[in-house]
Amino acid sequence: MREIEKNEIGYMISLAAEARERAYCPYSNFRVGACLKAANGDYYLGCNIENASYSPTVCAERTAVFKAVFDGVREFEALAIIADSETYSSPCGVCRQVLAEFCESDMPLILANKSGEYRLTTLGELIPFAFTKKDME
Repeated sequence: MREIEKNEIGYMISLAAEARERAYCPYSNFRVGACLKAANGDYYLGCNIENASYSPTVCAERTAVFKAVFDGVREFEALAIIADSETYSSPCGVCRQVLAEFCESDMPLILANKSGEYRLTTLGELIPFAFTKKDME
């Protein structure tokens, strides 16, 4: 796992918590926020956005990634996720695959609960045999 400073972890969790406040989740009432740190030092925030037809619902992690990609950013250093839960919420399978497209397997993931306590892991630990562009060469 790449190094990440404790104060950076706290800052990213606080940004993810701010993003969580913008969640649109009238069906599940389960708010999630994400903070993706780009290699250039910029932060991209995302929240979950639900839809009555569930399939078009988008997770906080993908919102942050897609905002960054739209801005032309393709290299990332870390991701923090916080949800309205006592447990540490990790990215869903679809989000893991999107992250695998743009992030290295050793990128730190900060999984926080609603109290701000966190667990560190890596993308590679969550999706050890990810299908990536390397598989298409």
